[in-house]
Amino acid sequence: VFMVLSLLSIVYGALRCNILAIKIKYDDYNIRVKPAAYLCIFMWRSFEIATRVTVLVLFGSVLRIWVFLVVLLNFLGFFFYPWILFWLSKSPFPENIEKELSRVGTTIVLCLLTFLYAGINMFCWSAAQVELSDPDLISKSQNWYRMTVYYIVRLMENAFLLLMWYIFRTDFYLYVCAPMLFLQLLIGYCMGIFFMLVFYQFCHPCKKLFSSSITEAL
Repeated sequence: VFMVLSLLSIVYGALRCNILAIKIKYDDYNIRVKPAAYLCIFMWRSFEIATRVTVLVLFGSVLRIWVFLVVLLNFLGFFFYPWILFWLSKSPFPENIEKELSRVGTTIVLCLLTFLYAGINMFCWSAAQVELSDPDLISKSQNWYRMTVYYIVRLMENAFLLLMWYIFRTDFYLYVCAPMLFLQLLIGYCMGIFFMLVFYQFCHPCKKLFSSSITEAL
């Protein structure tokens, strides 16, 4: 019961973050989010987060040391990614976050922001993409390529972790139909991707402002 309540609270938080990110990106427009959009986001985040957590738990139950390496690599990759993009852009260091902050204080704030960004992206696609070269620190463009790469790599990673669990599973899972669970989790993650595609293709409140639809981008 507590696990279900925790999952629902996290999914609700992800849903609110999605809506907030849309309002920040399109703050010049009067945005009206329809019930179908809420439903798609809820289903998208539910499948995505639940399957991701389950995959990590299963993998960690048989390869306890290696799960820390997987989590660490994921975290460090997403933590440094915004900084790498910032250094490649050769943009000036952000100075307009807070006038009272020194350069060191601004760096700490940006590190905390990318820390949060990395933590979110370990489990699901972040609603707001951090862009340190932007004055608002959030990317206002809709990057279909980055989203596509994220979900393809994440699906492959989940499949690999499940394969490792299947190979090294212990007698604890003797009464569990491992092939069926393997298939259910992969289908569950694909269902999350499906509802995400439906949301951006049909239910996004600002889909008319996109330069291209997600199906065209794919």
